[in-house]
Amino acid sequence: MFHPLINLELFAYNLIPMNLYSTKNRSNIASLKEAVMKGLPDDNGLFMPEVIPQLPANFINNLADFSFQEIAYQICESLFKGFIPSKDLKNLLDNAITFPAPLIPLNEDIHVLELFHGPSLAFKDFGARFMAQLMSYFNQGEKEELVILVATSGDTGGAVAAGFHKMPGIKVVILYPSGKVSDLQEKQLTTLGSNIAALEVQGTFDDCQAMVKKAFLDSDLNQVIKLSSANSINIARLIPQSFYYFEAFKQAPKGRAINFCIPSGNFGNLTAGLLAKAMGLPINHFIAATNINDVVPEYLDSGIFNSRPSKRTLSNAMDVGNPSNFVRMLDIFSGKNERFTWNNMKQKISGYAFTDQETEDAIKRVYSKYKYLLDPHGAVGYLATISHLNKFPGELNIVLETAHPSKFIDDVDRILQIEVNIPKQLLDIKDKKKEATLMNVNFDNFKSWLLENY
Repeated sequence: MFHPLINLELFAYNLIPMNLYSTKNRSNIASLKEAVMKGLPDDNGLFMPEVIPQLPANFINNLADFSFQEIAYQICESLFKGFIPSKDLKNLLDNAITFPAPLIPLNEDIHVLELFHGPSLAFKDFGARFMAQLMSYFNQGEKEELVILVATSGDTGGAVAAGFHKMPGIKVVILYPSGKVSDLQEKQLTTLGSNIAALEVQGTFDDCQAMVKKAFLDSDLNQVIKLSSANSINIARLIPQSFYYFEAFKQAPKGRAINFCIPSGNFGNLTAGLLAKAMGLPINHFIAATNINDVVPEYLDSGIFNSRPSKRTLSNAMDVGNPSNFVRMLDIFSGKNERFTWNNMKQKISGYAFTDQETEDAIKRVYSKYKYLLDPHGAVGYLATISHLNKFPGELNIVLETAHPSKFIDDVDRILQIEVNIPKQLLDIKDKKKEATLMNVNFDNFKSWLLENY
């Protein structure tokens, strides 16, 4: 069962201002501005739209008539219900969505949606740039500086750093796990300077994420620092990630059931796809692809969710053992009991998990067969798609390719024994000096650092 309100007529939404509730307490309500600027509700839940509008059928059926920016505008206008004036919203989106998301066919059954054409060469550029524009808009005229905390397992930090770099009135603190991101990913986090600070945490991504969440709930910090989040726990990251599901659908061949395969770590990307479906995009099925950090595929198989410490893999951005957005997924499919919720979810989402060796083999196989270069995350997605196709032949499957392979150049070079071209934006930072503060996982030390610096 999807969100209980999605079948109401569209005109009704225009009469109701956009509000969001906490997944822990539906009576805990916030406006769009409050939800975006706070990041998390006070009860440590996650914000979800109180009403998810159904987009008009004539819009869905005629996506080819609209540009990427126009699609994004229609989605936001329907969700925001006039909270942001049309002129301002159009300007915001024109500044955020400045690069394409092309759909590339491998064969008649598998297409690849390239989401790495933004400044940091990762899909998270869509969310980070939209969020930067939205937060800057909401922060206009504020005297107090906004400090954004973000935990990253690889690509989020680079996208946020690029999106918020030199944004007036906003400072960004990026926490990343030491030794668990690629060299070029680390350079993207640690070389911009200006309003971007990097903390190299001696732990895992889950440790980084836990420190960020704890900071939002710390009354001492929140009394003296205006904090917000740029992780996918912030609703402003999820909304723009729904845009490219519509953009992919626009480009896809017509007449077949369409599945989306999402390489998944914190599960924000898949949750955004569920939002797109709830708004009326006729997605047939979702395929959740993970590495050995497989808590969600395990849940889909057994109905039992067991979070655990993440393990390091080749597809490092997916090394998450307790994905935050899983609570949003539960909320979307919520029913009268846990088993009802699980049955609802597994009808719409299938989960598959793969090892590093399988991932390397997939990179070789796709390059040999199609001369197409997958990054490790896309390779996991490809493997999941093949597994699903074996069960459900004849459907069209779109794999989200979430990062440019050059971001993992050492591994890709080693696997394929070829020289991978590095885009200019990575070459420009390759030899820059890393600037990061080493930090252990003790929250009190993190808290003290924030108080001393902000």
